[in-house]
Amino acid sequence: MAIRSGDESSESLTPGIRIAADWSWRILVVAGVLALIGFLFVQLRLIAIPFLIALLLAALLVPFSQWLQRRHRWPKWAAVAVSEVGLLVVIGGLLTLVVIFIVRGYPALQAQTVARYADLKAFLLDSPLGLTESDINGYLGQFVTAIQRDGSGLLNGALSVGSTAGHVLAGFLITLFSTLFLLIDGRGIWHWVVRLFPVRARAALIGAGEAGWITLTSFVKVQIFVAFVDAVGIGLGAFVLGLFTGGFPLVIPIAIAVFLGSFIPVVGAVLTGVIAVFVALVYLGPIPAVIMLGIVILVQQLEGHVLQPFVMGNAVKVHPLAVVLAVATGGLVGGIPGALFAVPLVAVLNVMVGYIARGDWRSNPHPSVSDVVPSTKGRRGARSHAPS
Repeated sequence: MAIRSGDESSESLTPGIRIAADWSWRILVVAGVLALIGFLFVQLRLIAIPFLIALLLAALLVPFSQWLQRRHRWPKWAAVAVSEVGLLVVIGGLLTLVVIFIVRGYPALQAQTVARYADLKAFLLDSPLGLTESDINGYLGQFVTAIQRDGSGLLNGALSVGSTAGHVLAGFLITLFSTLFLLIDGRGIWHWVVRLFPVRARAALIGAGEAGWITLTSFVKVQIFVAFVDAVGIGLGAFVLGLFTGGFPLVIPIAIAVFLGSFIPVVGAVLTGVIAVFVALVYLGPIPAVIMLGIVILVQQLEGHVLQPFVMGNAVKVHPLAVVLAVATGGLVGGIPGALFAVPLVAVLNVMVGYIARGDWRSNPHPSVSDVVPSTKGRRGARSHAPS
């Protein structure tokens, strides 16, 4: 029997098989490139993660800096300095408040926790469950072990920033200087990156970068609003329940923790809400803790069914289901940093790929806010806040 040549064998394939084969090797190439990028990102995580944090901070500060320059005629150096120093003061002040209240309230919290644990143990020993003290201690040990195992996997994931003081200091300095240079010449940095690509692709990449930057800026603004709503809702609930101890309120550290934790979409506010429920259980008892849990669930329902679908969806063009899946995937792959960067990464890539695929760069080489964010369409004078 004669052996068919390669061309004859290929011609004998059905069109569906040929199309599937063509798509398969292209998908494998794309997957290989993404795997390489992920590998390099993990290896350079001590540099990459601070730089990504700097991008988020710059997306928040660039509009403010440009507002000072355009509206109030501030010199660029003064606007940049006030923007960055002001951000450091705000974040430092919030963290200082949290630390002060935790230090002042820790002895009382420890004593109340021990007392509540003793009450719970006595209740279980007297209950019809027939538990012994050794059973309770064994279950408690298994629970603590599970928390430590899961918590270490989350905190020390593949993309952890580093645990030593040197790593934290280096990351802080990289973030600080990266934010500064992005404020000074962010557009120039992007144009320098674009010059690494072929000439024919540069116009599309420049426009896509501007569209992605507008989306990132919108995401940061909306996320601050969502975090504020979460903090006010849960903090107000804690205030109504009367979480005061030792002459100072626990409402303040709870609200600040919820605000900071909410920058990790979906997951952050839930975890910090659990803290509020625990504090209510320790200081006020089971019934107030259940009420606090109901308040946390109510706030999360407001975020999930109102803020995320309408506010976040309109701002970044990402479906709420995609937000949840992106956060879950990012957390599984990269721990806390992965959950933090998952949604802005998906949103920016979605806008950039769509801009290039539709060919918008041919007719609209420099997109404005109204071209990217649907809720701003129809507004006059909508301007892009790309770094100058």
